[in-house]
Amino acid sequence: MTSSDAGKAYIVGAGPGRADLITVQGLRLLRQADVVIYDRLIARELLAEARADAELIFAGKRPGHQAMTQDEINRLLVERVRAGAQVVRLKGGDPFVFGRGSEEALALRLAGLPYTIVPGISSALAVPLFAGVPVTHRGIAASFAVVTGHACAENSGIDWAALARIPTLIVLMGVRTVADWTESLLKAGRAPDTPAVIICAGTTDHQQSVRAKLAELPSAIAGRELSTPAVIVIGDTAAFHELLDWYIPDGRATGFIEEPVYESFANFVDQS
Repeated sequence: MTSSDAGKAYIVGAGPGRADLITVQGLRLLRQADVVIYDRLIARELLAEARADAELIFAGKRPGHQAMTQDEINRLLVERVRAGAQVVRLKGGDPFVFGRGSEEALALRLAGLPYTIVPGISSALAVPLFAGVPVTHRGIAASFAVVTGHACAENSGIDWAALARIPTLIVLMGVRTVADWTESLLKAGRAPDTPAVIICAGTTDHQQSVRAKLAELPSAIAGRELSTPAVIVIGDTAAFHELLDWYIPDGRATGFIEEPVYESFANFVDQS
């Protein structure tokens, strides 16, 4: 790609944190982009794969602070694509799982500009896996649901009674509101002794986990310095963490999952 080509946007999911969990297509597009607009949780090693002359624009958000509003990000995408650039909008996880990627795609569509959406590995699935927690398991959990802790206010419209019946519940961005949604689940009938595990900074070298019963989860993490983001799993499958936890954050692995080691992302792409 060069800026002399017609402009186009690529909304790319970068995966849950580790640089090598991006898809092959996402990595190829990143390496070719004129402009990369990236989120707060994108690994530095991944950004290093961009072209040396690429324009890198930080658009990250965290509680209480944002480099750009969503409207500003949308306008920037439209502006750069109209100028003829090949733009990669690099987003953590999957762009359509609580990632607001659909809002960015709509902005481009309304502006009459071309775009491609590249899926990413969602933290809702990958982070439990890195802690040895299956979201489904034969005879134990045949379904799961994903909810964001940001939407856990009483007037959010969430059907807590329905969620309380789901075998495995996955809560994203739920540390700050843990007391609220835990209370809602208990009131809706979820058993107080339901296994739960909170996995912080999952897939990275800073991954840490805390196990507790559902009713005790708020007190179990009170006062702790927990890395974010965090994924919380509630349900009988959360108990597998004690048995199947395999990931050692210094990069070594145990158990049945073996990590191939590639000298560079170039080798990874060549072998895939």
